[in-house]
Amino acid sequence: MAEDKAMAHARVFPHVLTALHFFHEWPNPAQAAELILARPTEIDGNAYYLLDPAARWLEDRYPLAATLLRRAMIEDTLDGAKSSRYKHAARHLLECLAVAPTIGDFGLFETHDAFTARLRAAHGRKAGFWSRYAEIAGSKP
Repeated sequence: MAEDKAMAHARVFPHVLTALHFFHEWPNPAQAAELILARPTEIDGNAYYLLDPAARWLEDRYPLAATLLRRAMIEDTLDGAKSSRYKHAARHLLECLAVAPTIGDFGLFETHDAFTARLRAAHGRKAGFWSRYAEIAGSKP
């Protein structure tokens, strides 16, 4: 069947974001989640224009896949010291926190607490980010 061939081709397409866009537009959330879980290191966190809506689309049924998309955006922002995006990255981290209890098994991926601890260790001096996070969360950094 042509649809099956298209899905199979997208799963192994060299550019993971193109494949994710295909699954998002089709729409096929199960295939999108499978792609994300299989190829998380290939996700370019700078592609917020695709990753943010895809994460919102996936979070109810595939919260781990949504979390991985958000983590990619967070890490891209912090690694690149993109201070104009700190507000969005803080929101993404809170969204990860919100769905973490619905993830039954993180498998090979870090738990939310481990991810947050690693962020604090690597980016603890980025006060602009952590103050935005605290502001949105309604607590102190």
